[in-house]
Amino acid sequence: MMNSTTTVAVTLPLLYMLGYFAIIGVGIYALILFIKLARRGIRALDMYIAEKEDGQSV
Repeated sequence: MMNSTTTVAVTLPLLYMLGYFAIIGVGIYALILFIKLARRGIRALDMYIAEKEDGQSV
């Protein structure tokens, strides 16, 4: 039979580990979203530069 101290000693680290994995997962997801946003921004900047270069007559 497990007393309440043993139950807390077993459960608490498992909850902490689950929390760490959740934070790592959210961090990886945020990194992926940031990379997608950066790629879209670079593409938009390239289109803007190309549009401005076409408009200039040198």
